[in-house]
Amino acid sequence: MSVAEIQAAESTPLPLPPREGRVGVADGVDLAFLRWDGAGVPFLLVHGLASNARLWEGVGAALAAAGHPVVAVDLRGHGRSSRPDAGYDFATIAADLAALVSLLGLHRPILAGQSWGADVALETATRFPGLLRGIVLVDGGLVDLADRFPSWAACRERLAPPRLEGLPVARIESHLRAAHADWADWGIRAVLANFEVRPDGTITPRLSHEHHLAILRALWEHRPSELLPAVGSPVLVAPADTGDGDWTADKRAAADLAVRRADRVRVRWFAPADHDIHVQQPAALAGVLLAALADGFFPADPADPAEQADPADPARDPAR
Repeated sequence: MSVAEIQAAESTPLPLPPREGRVGVADGVDLAFLRWDGAGVPFLLVHGLASNARLWEGVGAALAAAGHPVVAVDLRGHGRSSRPDAGYDFATIAADLAALVSLLGLHRPILAGQSWGADVALETATRFPGLLRGIVLVDGGLVDLADRFPSWAACRERLAPPRLEGLPVARIESHLRAAHADWADWGIRAVLANFEVRPDGTITPRLSHEHHLAILRALWEHRPSELLPAVGSPVLVAPADTGDGDWTADKRAAADLAVRRADRVRVRWFAPADHDIHVQQPAALAGVLLAALADGFFPADPADPAEQADPADPARDPAR
């Protein structure tokens, strides 16, 4: 796909709107999800911290257009999902995802996570070997936060979320459109879905401040560098060069280390790019995922005869 074609695809309205659903994954915890139907290898898409499934709509529509079933999920505390008082550690959230995979009948999906969602994907792959065909780490799941912040107090001071409750939604939207002039309108609407809008036009974040900090603490304690070598399935790393020299340098060092230490790791940089690659460049990101499936990086399932067809058979091409 040419640069002009990719740019045109990024700004095109979504051609395949998803269906909405909910499923109970734990006692008192329902996860909301978006779903596109298809007959190919399934994809499960996981958002970042304080985000929601709708930010994956562009990628989901592109994957579905290529014939793949796709599910984008709101993790607990986020989007339209339940907001329990506890369970914001990695072990619990990975268990939520494993339950979702089983309940929705997703046979060995490719799990793609963005930012914190990449760490969730990494955790899920190590805790549930054999559940996934592979994982995709979209600008996340690489850097150990404790290497940048020697104490939780330092991490909290730098990365704690701003207090947005009570701000006018119009002000939030204006800021988003100014900061992301190259995003399609659906992407702006997807980010606004991170908030509930009150009758007076002000907002409150769907993820509470307390739960945000609980996840941030778990993220600071997470050690992707130790988990990556233990992943038994292929890992596609898709980092963004956002122009922040220090962060990008840390990501490059971590990606290089992952390639040296893990068996099946592929790195595909997006540069320049926003942290939210999946919103800014959905067609390009979907293309990278489909290419990794088509060229065998994510291998065929030996238990599925339909995937053992002659690789030269055009009917087997997942990009068709």
